[in-house]
Amino acid sequence: MERRSLHAIPDDELLARLVELLNQARRTESDLIAHIGEVDERKLYAREASPSMFAYCTNVLHLSEAEAYLRIAAARAAREHPLLLQMLADGRLHLSGVGKLVPHLTRNNAALLLARAAHKTKRQIEELIAELAPRPDAPTVVRKLPQRLPPAAPRAASALQRDAVTSIDAFEGAALGTEPARDLRLAEWQRPGLGETPGCILRPDAVVALRPSVPTPVEPLAPGRYKFQFTAGTSLKDKLERLQALMRTQVSDGDLAVVIEAAVTEKLERLEAKRFAKTNAPRKTLEQTPTAPSTRRIPAAVRRAVHERDGNRCRYRDAQGRRCSERHRLEYHHRYPFGLGGDHSPANVSLLCHSHNALMADVDYGRQTIARNRSSRAVRRSPAVISTHPRAG
Repeated sequence: MERRSLHAIPDDELLARLVELLNQARRTESDLIAHIGEVDERKLYAREASPSMFAYCTNVLHLSEAEAYLRIAAARAAREHPLLLQMLADGRLHLSGVGKLVPHLTRNNAALLLARAAHKTKRQIEELIAELAPRPDAPTVVRKLPQRLPPAAPRAASALQRDAVTSIDAFEGAALGTEPARDLRLAEWQRPGLGETPGCILRPDAVVALRPSVPTPVEPLAPGRYKFQFTAGTSLKDKLERLQALMRTQVSDGDLAVVIEAAVTEKLERLEAKRFAKTNAPRKTLEQTPTAPSTRRIPAAVRRAVHERDGNRCRYRDAQGRRCSERHRLEYHHRYPFGLGGDHSPANVSLLCHSHNALMADVDYGRQTIARNRSSRAVRRSPAVISTHPRAG
């Protein structure tokens, strides 16, 4: 019933209600973490038949392991740095960011580090931490992955669990430090960078196996330095080796990062030349290019000028002046629509992402008209007559 009633809410009111609900959720999250911290400080979890705060959060409050770890880490850090709770409550900091920052906060750097982390994404906070605590470059490694095995029999699984228990007993956990912290060390063990061995949670009555953590595809190591990790097939491996061999005169040590950057740069130049008409030797300048709307195709000189002016980024701005950050799936948009007589001058053309280009089409022509046209195009098309032209659709 509630969901059906949302359809009747005007757009502006729906957005305002969403913002207010989010603000309430942030305040509630901050209060929740404060309460977790106080229960942890008083060790009240023991009254609830739990050996630790982590066990209380997972077994009694029914939080996931990751939810429990993040909130307990934030609660313990907030006792020393109360500003964390304020920033969580007003939205300057999110819980994922707190989890990244906590191991690096000290009394000396907390104020400055939290100020720099305000309103940053998780990836931006990772880059901030890489600047604060840089790590050495990751070595270049190419190795064959083992074949995936079928599910193990129960006895084999039990043996694996026993091995995991032995490893856990020998594991020296990191950083949260306050006892009882055995369960927290197990959760911490699954964080990227602390090993790839499958972990497990110890309980009096059972051992429950957990999946190993998935590494971040692009991980900041230091300012301007990143670790990339991916899995590829034999075909790509062979091509990289052939490319290394061909580029030995340019890259004497065969550094794979340099080889890949050269290949990506060349491919990027070709694609940008095709999409945005980027070239070092243009046939016509902007002044020599006619911009009358005689054809739908935007002249190359105009595409180059618009791409450079808009900085390869969606140009849409909302009523508060915030600009869209999207840099992918960019499309050329006519401010005064081409279908209504708009020309191809740079002043009338801008880059928009797919979502905002569709939004402006709804504004220019009306939602019903756009929906009707899309429906008619879908009906007219069939697998036998769909065009293979790259601009089709």
